[in-house]
Amino acid sequence: MLDYIKGNIVELTPAAVVIEAGGLGYFIHISLNTYSALSGITEAKLYVYEAIREDAHQLFGFMEKRERELFLLLISVSGIGANTARMVLSSLAVYELEGIIASGNASALKTVKGIGSKTAERIILDLKDKVKVSGAGQTATGATVPVSETAGEAIMALTMLGFNQPASQKIVSQIMRKDSQLTVEQIIKNALKML
Repeated sequence: MLDYIKGNIVELTPAAVVIEAGGLGYFIHISLNTYSALSGITEAKLYVYEAIREDAHQLFGFMEKRERELFLLLISVSGIGANTARMVLSSLAVYELEGIIASGNASALKTVKGIGSKTAERIILDLKDKVKVSGAGQTATGATVPVSETAGEAIMALTMLGFNQPASQKIVSQIMRKDSQLTVEQIIKNALKML
């Protein structure tokens, strides 16, 4: 199985990216969160999931391992396919989805296109014990994600200040790409100058 693909971005759309690596162009399905992170850059490293079916071989790419882990958890739920999981990850930031699942907030999940009340309840029931947001940037899977946690807090703060979430995510992603060691306060100050 492929773990990641690193190369030049040849083509980028909100639903997919083509990355050229080793003379091959890989067509990779992405979420809107990954699209925002890739906007404005020419080279990327995407963590991938390879879906092999009888009629198709597809690649799904993620800017962060944490997003891929959530994708894999989502597709493990009965009735959730790869495209539905991608829709969920496009509609909600990683930290938001973890919080929704951990708190059992089925009504927040129902706001995602294609997710009804039964599916939302099934996601929460199946994943509540697998996804828990805890302190020090740790998830229940044990992955340390200090950068994502910092970015998530900054995005949440900007949203509370009245800025819309997609714009906040894009700006925070740009800031984090330049300097991933910034504190939440520094990210917010920089973002306020750019929004």
